[in-house]
Amino acid sequence: MKPAAKFVLVIHGGAGTILKSSMTPSLESEYISSLTQALSQGYSLLSTGSTSLDAVLAAIKSLEDNPLFNAGKGAVFTSEGFNELDASIMDGKTLKAGSVSCVRTIKNPILAAYKVMTSSDHVMLMGEGADRFAKDQGCEIVDQSYFFTQKRWDHLEKLKKAKLMALDHNAESTLEKNGKKFGTVGAVALDIYGNLAAGTSTGGLTNKKYGRVGDSPVIGAGNYANNKTCAVSCTGTGEYFLRTLGAYDVSAMMEYGGLGLAEAAEKLIHKKFIEIGGDGGLIAVDREGNATMPFNTEGMYRGIITEDGEAKVSIYKE
Repeated sequence: MKPAAKFVLVIHGGAGTILKSSMTPSLESEYISSLTQALSQGYSLLSTGSTSLDAVLAAIKSLEDNPLFNAGKGAVFTSEGFNELDASIMDGKTLKAGSVSCVRTIKNPILAAYKVMTSSDHVMLMGEGADRFAKDQGCEIVDQSYFFTQKRWDHLEKLKKAKLMALDHNAESTLEKNGKKFGTVGAVALDIYGNLAAGTSTGGLTNKKYGRVGDSPVIGAGNYANNKTCAVSCTGTGEYFLRTLGAYDVSAMMEYGGLGLAEAAEKLIHKKFIEIGGDGGLIAVDREGNATMPFNTEGMYRGIITEDGEAKVSIYKE
């Protein structure tokens, strides 16, 4: 069987309070350039016959290495002043998946998640065990100082100070919601062989406590891929994707409810999420190469590239 020529790569760099009025031209240009570069990394692989998994790994690694995004180098800080990272990946052809959570020394968590999927009998590893596994598998290990960025540290200090000044829980919630920029990164892809893959990586929430784990490393919540339906990567307040099994829900609405990709994704983000007060967005591609990128926040860093080689990048609502 001759492989189809069609392929698609879609990426996101987080959804949240992203306003053009608060973005400088130079910073906007940096984001556009960074997203375009990540798309280019994946395109160079897909266009030469590499798999959707290869493209997802390359795109996410590019974003993890970029301090603009809340993943890898740009990860936010916990309440204790550490960087704890999560990542997951899933193969739509086999339904195999791998994830790591609460890791502190892995330079590129998405590569460690891939190793869990391909070189272990497990799906999820966490904490020190995941760090140790990644080291044993040859993943690059770094000191915590590698993840430090002044911008993320200042954000932690500002949020802590604001919380001390808040008089009640509602005030704290308002302070947290204002200026939220969920920098979680993700990628979904369809390759020329008709196989789907999805990956997600994040530093979590600024000032998160008690070993908090969001949706990004949880298969079915922040990440899902199935050749029968679609590949999905989510970004936003993870607790809502966990409660709705958001990524899997899109697939399930397609497989069991007969919905198309766009309709299923819209129903999750603009109906189910709204009903429970959730905020965020997702990227998805189906087995036919259709793509969608819905979000219910002011903006979402996002981009798409297909076999024509033209990268399309957006930030704000259109």
